[in-house]
Amino acid sequence: MEDLVIRDAEVVDGSGEPSYRADVVVAGGRIVSIVKEAAAAGCQRPKARRELDAEGLVLAPGFIDMHAHSDLALLRDPDHGAKAAQGVTLEVIGQDGLSYAPVDDRTLAEVRRAITGWNGSGDDIDFGWRTVGEYLDRLDAGFEGRGIAVNAAYLIPQGTLRALVVGWEDRAATPDELDRMRRLVAQGMAQGAVGMSSGLTYTPGMYAEGAELTELCRVVASYGGYYCPHHRSYGAGALEAYEEMVALTREAGCPLHLAHATMNFGVNKGRAPELLALLDKALESGADITLDSYPYTPGCTTLVALLPSWASEGGPEAVLARLSDDGTAERIRHHLEVIGTDGCHGVPVEWDTIEISGVSDASLADFVGRTVQQSADARGEAPWVTARHLLLRDRLGSTILQHVGHEENVQAIMRHRVHTGGSDGILRGEKPHPRAYGTFPHYLGRYVRELGVLSLEECVAHLTSRPAARLRLPDRGLVREGHRADLVLFDPETVAAGSTFEEPRTLPTGIPHVLIDGRFVIEDGRRTDVLAGRAIRRTP
Repeated sequence: MEDLVIRDAEVVDGSGEPSYRADVVVAGGRIVSIVKEAAAAGCQRPKARRELDAEGLVLAPGFIDMHAHSDLALLRDPDHGAKAAQGVTLEVIGQDGLSYAPVDDRTLAEVRRAITGWNGSGDDIDFGWRTVGEYLDRLDAGFEGRGIAVNAAYLIPQGTLRALVVGWEDRAATPDELDRMRRLVAQGMAQGAVGMSSGLTYTPGMYAEGAELTELCRVVASYGGYYCPHHRSYGAGALEAYEEMVALTREAGCPLHLAHATMNFGVNKGRAPELLALLDKALESGADITLDSYPYTPGCTTLVALLPSWASEGGPEAVLARLSDDGTAERIRHHLEVIGTDGCHGVPVEWDTIEISGVSDASLADFVGRTVQQSADARGEAPWVTARHLLLRDRLGSTILQHVGHEENVQAIMRHRVHTGGSDGILRGEKPHPRAYGTFPHYLGRYVRELGVLSLEECVAHLTSRPAARLRLPDRGLVREGHRADLVLFDPETVAAGSTFEEPRTLPTGIPHVLIDGRFVIEDGRRTDVLAGRAIRRTP
């Protein structure tokens, strides 16, 4: 008798093909048998030590979150219900060019400060690693050697790499520095990274010119990886920024995966078709391109990320020093409010779209849930005065929601044939973006069942087999015999995101069961104590 038979499930297998009814048998962490239309066929039905009645439920491959910020959360919280409860069985971390490997002691301290708003200070984490391989080993060990909540793949963060080798200065890398960065990319890829990320509106990654990025992408491509840029603008000049990424990866011969690909701010309202035409032209000429997006209009980042790059040169302490100087702070304000900074995507900031979602200093909690404009009005001061106060008091640790997206762009992009799902979920803060807890059920409930933007079969393919193909995972992303039993069962009539902008940490409904390697991590709608997640290393 086998370990488990999932009886009478409606199988949406991840291929995009029509669903079918079947009994699915799981043993040894893999799918060992699929008996289609078992109840109607009158054949001998498979038996197992355990049977799960899946009547009324869809059985699909586990969802793959192509853009996650759980780099420390996976080591901090064994429950990690924000992702497990959504049916996510694999996250791709190391995003936006900033994470925690490879580092030395200096760089680690600087990066921890720089992305406190994403992941917290990390004071509760034992940073015993320095290389990519050591970080992946740490994920494998998880909690007391038992593993982590969900699987995780890692992208080498180009901004961290540049901080390690070049520093936080706005200058070109020397030939020797470029050679060292190439060697570090090769080392990280050999140790199991699946590719490289960039955050080209974040320092210090934004200081790299295209030629430097192209050389690093050549190394990534030689190991079968892909490049995942948060490119130079999602606002003014967004199309040109997309074109730059397409051109440089074509020159490098490197697959391209566009991070949280969208068109934001007023200058891009209704312009998603222009982006998709650009991508279609490149795809038709042989380019290897995919993208991810989340099904919401607001974005999420840190307040300090909006500043002009010249104000962030030198690292966090240099930023605080500039903000403390009245003359320099006035220059920053002028760039933010009048010119439009590269950190704010070339668009003058609109303070009524910038909502504070989290603070590091608990004494600043009253700012959370309000826009900068609302807090400034309540304090009787100009919004820049409020923003500067927050940046200094919170020592750059404040996170924001940026209400600058457009629903028509979101829907157009999610329909595209190379689209995949990514939450871009920042789990920290008193009022995080609901995408961290709701992206995948929101796709299924809102955009499949309610709006019909995608069919169920097509949507599941976007969330499973397409990302698995990008990650070159030959035995994940499909319900197939021999594949890993990373599976999710959900009710197509009730699945929905529980998280909202008002209550962002509410868990989803309609997802009673989630399995990783054939082990229940969610059972009857409740998180088990199973830690089946491991580091997923690049497939040679």
